[in-house]
Amino acid sequence: MPERLLSLSKQRPEPVEGGPERVGDQDEALDLPLEGVTVLDFSQFLAGPVAALRLADLGARVIKIERPGTGDLGRTLAFGGRMAGASSMSFHAMNRNKESITADLKDPADLAAVRDLVANADVMIQNFRPGVMERIGLDHASVSKINPKIIYGSVSGYGDAGPFKDRPGQDLLAQAISGLPWLNGSRDDPPVPVGLSVADHLASCHLAQGITALLVRRYRTGRGGLVQTSLFESLLDLQFELLTTRLNDPTVAVQRKGPRSAHAFLPAPYGIYPCSDGYLAIAMNPVPTIGRLLGLHELVSMTDPSGWWERQEEIEELIADRLRTDTRDAWLALLDAEDVWCAPVLTLEELIGHEGFAAIAMTQQISAGDVSLTTTRSPIRVDGHRLTSARPGPALGEHNR
Repeated sequence: MPERLLSLSKQRPEPVEGGPERVGDQDEALDLPLEGVTVLDFSQFLAGPVAALRLADLGARVIKIERPGTGDLGRTLAFGGRMAGASSMSFHAMNRNKESITADLKDPADLAAVRDLVANADVMIQNFRPGVMERIGLDHASVSKINPKIIYGSVSGYGDAGPFKDRPGQDLLAQAISGLPWLNGSRDDPPVPVGLSVADHLASCHLAQGITALLVRRYRTGRGGLVQTSLFESLLDLQFELLTTRLNDPTVAVQRKGPRSAHAFLPAPYGIYPCSDGYLAIAMNPVPTIGRLLGLHELVSMTDPSGWWERQEEIEELIADRLRTDTRDAWLALLDAEDVWCAPVLTLEELIGHEGFAAIAMTQQISAGDVSLTTTRSPIRVDGHRLTSARPGPALGEHNR
């Protein structure tokens, strides 16, 4: 095993056959900004792998370093229990366009070979708990001695200090500690978490942004560096408005409102309302305007914005009772004609079938071997081009040879 790892590390071979051929909205191939950058991805499941995916979509060559036999936990931890071949659909979604080699980091020979790979890489990403990489000699201080120009990216659950640092870095747990579930739902609900891996997703964006910034600095100065973030920090950053306000005004507290309200710190009519056949979201709009358009004379006279706070639930219920009397599309037609800030609340089925979903071309096909999937593409467009690649996630150790 060490021999094949060493042979890979001594040169930067061309991407494997079937690799990324990023073609954008026009016919010509796109010159991607991170072409020539090699990333070693030691991370697993979501935050780290998705950060590496973002770099791969921008042109970097990403090589996953996985444990023999089991590999990335995300291979078997399947979103909705859905698999595609030997790995989960979600694994392919976050590890498409990468290569995979296996190495036992507790084996001295494999570890020595991995260190040789590190010497030739541009970027290294890891998301082990604090202390793990130090014990095996792949922490930033050790790696920077091997390769002073490397950009070392690290994402953890809660940082490397404080009472939370050794807790499991998992999305729901990070949401819980950050207080985020108290911002969702109404006052009669228990804490309501976000139903997607929002902490992991945000952390991946922050890590990729920091890595890209240090690559720019290295271009200017020749110096490597360390980028760190955590699920906890990412969720605190998400709450920058709330935290800034509370830290400067101790009287501020989270007080969720009635069942129509969509925000604890915005007045009526900001919320989601039932129609006869679905739901409609109404954002920041003057209450008298909504009253005029809906024929609610009680609201037309509410010209003082302070009343939109004081009588919030009354206003929301009047709007809800009125909207229930007709279809969502009928109300949309009326409100859109007056440039009211509103939108349909689409179900998953409605979203996927909507012409707006098709128009943005957010999907791509990935296919190799027994895997053929439709998945999302990078949300970034470069020089007018969408970034796509046809290669799914690699099989465990697929690129050992």
